[in-house]
Amino acid sequence: MSNAEQYRAQAAAQRALAEKSDLANRRAMHERSAIMWDEMAASAEDTIERALVNAASRAGKG
Repeated sequence: MSNAEQYRAQAAAQRALAEKSDLANRRAMHERSAIMWDEMAASAEDTIERALVNAASRAGKG
């Protein structure tokens, strides 16, 4: 499992906790956490894409 997949799983877990929470402040905390996990996943995916592009570029020059 890649980092991005782990981050997406954490985001899903936080959303599930938010749905189960009876307290508004706890629900909001879990929702904010899910957003942050999603942002980290997107960043990790971008990094992977850039690495693949860079590797392809280097392979083409060789």
